[in-house]
Amino acid sequence: MALERGSTAGIERVAAVGAGSWGTTVASLCAQSSPTMLWSRRNEVCEAINERHENPRYLAGFALDPTLAASSDLSEVVDGADVVVMGVASAGFAETLELLNPVVPPGVPIVSLAKGLDKATGLRMTELIAAAFPDNPVGVLSGPNLAKEILAGQAAASVIAFEDLSVAERLQPVFSTDRFRVYTNPDLIGCELGGAFKNVIAFASGMADGLGAGDNTRAAVITRGLSEITRLGVAMGGRPETFAGLAGMGDLIATCISPQSRNRSAGEAFGRGTPVAEVIEEMDQVVEGIKSAPIVASLGREHGVEMPIAEEIRAVVEDGRTAHEVYRGLLKRPHASEALPD
Repeated sequence: MALERGSTAGIERVAAVGAGSWGTTVASLCAQSSPTMLWSRRNEVCEAINERHENPRYLAGFALDPTLAASSDLSEVVDGADVVVMGVASAGFAETLELLNPVVPPGVPIVSLAKGLDKATGLRMTELIAAAFPDNPVGVLSGPNLAKEILAGQAAASVIAFEDLSVAERLQPVFSTDRFRVYTNPDLIGCELGGAFKNVIAFASGMADGLGAGDNTRAAVITRGLSEITRLGVAMGGRPETFAGLAGMGDLIATCISPQSRNRSAGEAFGRGTPVAEVIEEMDQVVEGIKSAPIVASLGREHGVEMPIAEEIRAVVEDGRTAHEVYRGLLKRPHASEALPD
């Protein structure tokens, strides 16, 4: 059944899988338009959502939609759902898909919120979904979306991408509210890669802040980072205009400059001298930029795209390179034209 614009007719139930900060926030947004149930492994999180309308583990002090329900029973959450929203970090994505496989029927759209790549295979999350659910439409919701700002009622925008644009248009009203504007895009690859690649650049941007560099340096990192992720994204099948939009440049800017950004904050801590292992341990959620850097650098080599920033962050993760060594390495690169790859 095709939906009229602005209508959620036909979407009678939303299943949200994963109760981290962004998964919970999206579930709360969906609950404003359709009955929504959220899955969490932790009974105490479910209890807090059901009884107090909050998720104190990740979103302390922020009220959730009072109609949002939660359960640790995955079958209960998914049963009868018209759309499944995957708010699981990339590290646990494949495992969660295995749990979902017996309970999600064919034809139900599955939307990924994850902004990372599978460590074992380098695949995008929607590629993992498509392999596990070949008879289900697969898409992604991505953009410059900081969970706490959205729950505080501040205006924001995002992109829902499906290769079949009619599916994106059908689901667009499910995620939209008066202050959360959702655009559609058929470039699934570009939207997903923009969200995954920008985390590496955000770590580099935070590292500059930790080293005490100025706004000029940060602007250079963000701009050259956008150039990197656009070149690689296009080489992998994305559209260049996507990387100039919300799922590309918009998400990159927000993640590189916001104190709420885990990846930027992790880079800042590293720039100040905290070892990577300690940075990871101190963060209460996954730092996708650290996990993705080796994969992104490898993809660059595979596709013949130079990725100097990604390669330097890879060296931090795999070779133990320091923040000072990273920036010295970037500054020593040969002179080049801005219109051409580095």
